[in-house]
Amino acid sequence: MNKKLEATQRLLEVMDRLRSECPWDREQTFASLRKNTIEETFELCDAITAESMEDIKEELGDLLLHIVFYAKMADEQHAFDYADVCNALCDKLIYRHPHVYGDVLAESPEEVKQNWEALKLRKKARKSGLLGGVPRSLPAMVKAFRVSEKAASVGFDWHSAKDVWAKVQEEISEVEQEMTSGDKARLESEFGDLFFALINTCRHYGIDPENALELTNKKFIRRFNHVEKAINESGKELCDATLDEMEQHWQEAKCNE
Repeated sequence: MNKKLEATQRLLEVMDRLRSECPWDREQTFASLRKNTIEETFELCDAITAESMEDIKEELGDLLLHIVFYAKMADEQHAFDYADVCNALCDKLIYRHPHVYGDVLAESPEEVKQNWEALKLRKKARKSGLLGGVPRSLPAMVKAFRVSEKAASVGFDWHSAKDVWAKVQEEISEVEQEMTSGDKARLESEFGDLFFALINTCRHYGIDPENALELTNKKFIRRFNHVEKAINESGKELCDATLDEMEQHWQEAKCNE
């Protein structure tokens, strides 16, 4: 048995014992683990953003534990087991990669995506259609990117980034109009349209909007921390500083980057 198979066997045996002997593991259900699974997924995302291979390895392990845990509970209910999960995944991957396992040609990542979505829709024959597979609980920005990506995979898309940027400009104008209307619901709707158009623009330029915004979040936090530290070192609290003082230290932070 090779190293990878031995490690997998060891993990499955550890899970069997924990489920049998640990009071906490024994009482867990699909529902009770759900929130922890979501948390572990975000922790993995944090590790990826930080580009820390050691943290990525650890968080992948934590997420893998949940997969094994769910499979173990399903096995106890005689629904499916870990092998069924792996085999179903392999069957799906082979089916959705006819350019690798069949005679379909796909010479670019975009063609692969189009084939993938077409095969997925055909295989599952969802009554809810192409967008039915997008999880409802996804964060709004990720969901917007995913639904526009899926729509684009069947040709429902702007012809160019220039076209979608014109849509952004149009949405900005509509937001500005609603700013003076006093109708908060309509303003909220127009802001949503603007965000969606911006996310579409990111997609056309190959930019992940979630990553882009997170980079800006980190940049803002870094600069604001500098402002706070500088104000405190001057003997003041942030609430006592003037906007001009804070802006001065903000510019210092920018120059130091």
